[in-house]
Amino acid sequence: MIGFGHADQVLSDAQVEQVVAQAVEAMALDGKRLLVLIPDHTRSCPLPQIARLLTRHAAPRTSQLDYLIALGTHPPLTEPQIDKLLGILPGQRDQVLGASRVFNHDWKNPSALQRIGTLRADQVRDITGGKFEMDIDVTVNRLVFDYDLVLVAGPVFPHEVVGFSGGAKYFFPGICGQELLDFFHWLGAVITNPRIIGAKHTPVRTTLEAAADMLAFPKFGLCMVVKGHDLAGLYFGPLREAWSAAADLSDQVHIIYVDQPYESILSQAPEMYDELWVGGKCMYKMENVVADGGELIIYAPHIREISVTHGKLIEEIGYHTRDYFLAQWERFKHYPWGVVAHSTHVRGIGTYEGGVEKPRVRVTLATGIDEATCRRINLGYRDPASIDPAQWQGRPGRLYVPKAGEMLYKLKDPPAWQKA
Repeated sequence: MIGFGHADQVLSDAQVEQVVAQAVEAMALDGKRLLVLIPDHTRSCPLPQIARLLTRHAAPRTSQLDYLIALGTHPPLTEPQIDKLLGILPGQRDQVLGASRVFNHDWKNPSALQRIGTLRADQVRDITGGKFEMDIDVTVNRLVFDYDLVLVAGPVFPHEVVGFSGGAKYFFPGICGQELLDFFHWLGAVITNPRIIGAKHTPVRTTLEAAADMLAFPKFGLCMVVKGHDLAGLYFGPLREAWSAAADLSDQVHIIYVDQPYESILSQAPEMYDELWVGGKCMYKMENVVADGGELIIYAPHIREISVTHGKLIEEIGYHTRDYFLAQWERFKHYPWGVVAHSTHVRGIGTYEGGVEKPRVRVTLATGIDEATCRRINLGYRDPASIDPAQWQGRPGRLYVPKAGEMLYKLKDPPAWQKA
């Protein structure tokens, strides 16, 4: 494996270029077709820098170098959005990308997908510890089969569904179809966010790796550990190895341990979270440090949509705890499991007994989503204009997180419900 990484330092531009140049040499790209899987704008990483380095070092050696945005179910990017993602100024696309093309993944288009196999019921039973036993078809964007090898270029952070993002997650859910995507999101929700987030080895990660093993072509990783606007680490190698090294460093860089939980947390979403579907990360990363009965406020005046893709379904089912859905599974099992999982992740853990739901904490939106909608979807409401972040700074029992969603907060001495 090739790479650098340190929890207390950032890489120089020369070190980043050295890793990319050595990666190109190691892949032996002469005359080959290379597809690079990249994240969309909802993930922090220096994609403009990486794209330029790949154009400089890889493009002259490949017969084709293209990019596929691993959107999962996120909305497709427009051409101006793609230019912004890659740091391309007007009229400079040829200069930055040369002959490279950039594609959006289309998860809803059956003709864009190819079935590659099935996770058998006995495999699923073993992976999930008996929680599920069902055959799951595995599909992937058929574009990958037009190339000789695939490079995953993206960041690794603690993640609510899989433990740590990155690696095989760029295939599943990044460029896969709905069946596997829905299954493992619901698996993560059943286990619960507090017991998965920040854990390297999880049943969900095992599921993704089993699916990735069905892909016979060479899979490499250029895995990044982001620190502010820089990189604390950059690792290249076979995908699983590069991801593993990045996850180990992310564990040191992206987790903050605190002594006591907070009664009230103001969790501010950055502009890149442009709908609640991704703005929910402001809850996921903070759930473990909200006190029982406390309040988590997602502060995002710029967010005006629940979800462009899934909003109508979310308005039908609302935001509820896992136990609410499990107790009424016959009523909800026909909804997309990934949508149900999102609902539970935003609402957090809780109980449902005797027809009464008791979430552990209150989740309040201080966004551009109106009060009536917030009440209808079972979340609290505050007028964002009434929020003064200074009221959450330096006060006992309160915490203000100005760019929430990537740093994970955990208790030094966690209660049983947070332990895997």
